[in-house]
Amino acid sequence: MKNWIFLAVAAVPCAAAAATEDAKLREMASEMFGRIEAVPAARINTPEAALGRALFWDTRVSLDGKTACASCHPAEDFGADRRRGSVDARGDVTSRNSPTIFNAMPLPGLRWLSDRKTGAEQAEGSMTGSMGFKTKDDAVAKLAELKYHDQFKAAYPDEPAPLNAKNYGRALQAYQATLMTPSRFDAFLAGADRAMTERQKAGLKAFIDTGCAACHDGKGVGGHELRKFGVKKDYWTETGSAKPDAGRFAITKSEKDMYVFRVPSLRNVARTAPYFHDGSVDSLDRAVKIMGRLQLGKELDDHTVGLITAFLESLTGEVPAHYAAPR
Repeated sequence: MKNWIFLAVAAVPCAAAAATEDAKLREMASEMFGRIEAVPAARINTPEAALGRALFWDTRVSLDGKTACASCHPAEDFGADRRRGSVDARGDVTSRNSPTIFNAMPLPGLRWLSDRKTGAEQAEGSMTGSMGFKTKDDAVAKLAELKYHDQFKAAYPDEPAPLNAKNYGRALQAYQATLMTPSRFDAFLAGADRAMTERQKAGLKAFIDTGCAACHDGKGVGGHELRKFGVKKDYWTETGSAKPDAGRFAITKSEKDMYVFRVPSLRNVARTAPYFHDGSVDSLDRAVKIMGRLQLGKELDDHTVGLITAFLESLTGEVPAHYAAPR
């Protein structure tokens, strides 16, 4: 009995020390990242978001009648695309891998080059992009043919002619803004010490101490900045990319933008392979090692890579229940 009492008393300081360490880690992580929360049902069910949901999954609103926004962001891929390049409504393969649409709307720029600033701009642009229409007017005509007028009127009741390209983009943005995926990491930040495993907590600390958080910060654990891919050496020497991509240089023609891309959000990263703008790397642990070499000039050992990967697993949330075609 005395031995049991001794062990119980000895465990108290250990538990207190662990709680203190958790509190310190939580405070540091809260300052660097911040947590996301689930979207209330009231926002999910607005007429605008309901219209956006219908449009997002409707393959009829495309040149070939077979392509929808969801075609490049399937639920089984956590809103990303496991193909290195997606296929648009013209049958062309995109030059870059499709990033996940989950948790994307709060970010200050979208796509790999951050060339679309809002979800509405991205969606409206997709009419003559991925959806394949020659003009936006052609796309609007297809929406009218499909009898979408009443849904647009319900979403934008104060407008005399609500069925238009601008509102198409706005509705899709409203729906995509509801696709937030809080995870165990967010629960830990909210105060639940046991939401993350001890290995995941050690991985969070390694992620910060190694320097990963210098770029992958904020609520998205990345997604907020533009950075050169391949700071220490040419990126394709490590990724095995078939062809170098000039990045934002293709838009700006400025040498400072050569090989510059948007830093991706790492939310759900363990479920959104393949990695990087060209989908050139299939495994997360290899992607972590490559980032250490290219961006930090560090050769990360297997133990550190394993810890960081464990932390990244804690960023996996649940596919939203309403991420499916409406019935």
